[in-house]
Amino acid sequence: MVTFELDGTATLTDKEKKLLAEARRLPIIYDEDSPELTDDMEKAFAAARKARPYQGEPLTIYVSSATIEKVKSMGADYLAILGRLLDKAVEEYRPV
Repeated sequence: MVTFELDGTATLTDKEKKLLAEARRLPIIYDEDSPELTDDMEKAFAAARKARPYQGEPLTIYVSSATIEKVKSMGADYLAILGRLLDKAVEEYRPV
């Protein structure tokens, strides 16, 4: 089981705190769609979390809200998608 600690910047409401406390007391129920992880599965997930599939230099750029909304609609890994799109655009760029 994974336990997640808040980093201190999040503010929870009393209702959210109560829901978390209640959830902590619930039993874990495994089924065919969500089986208990084997040791090998846990190791694979841990390795994937530590791996950095997209190596690069961090960069801050400003893009329009419309562009952000479009790229966010492409999936949870939208930052990696945006990085790949930028790489492709630069690769194909031909100065005039």
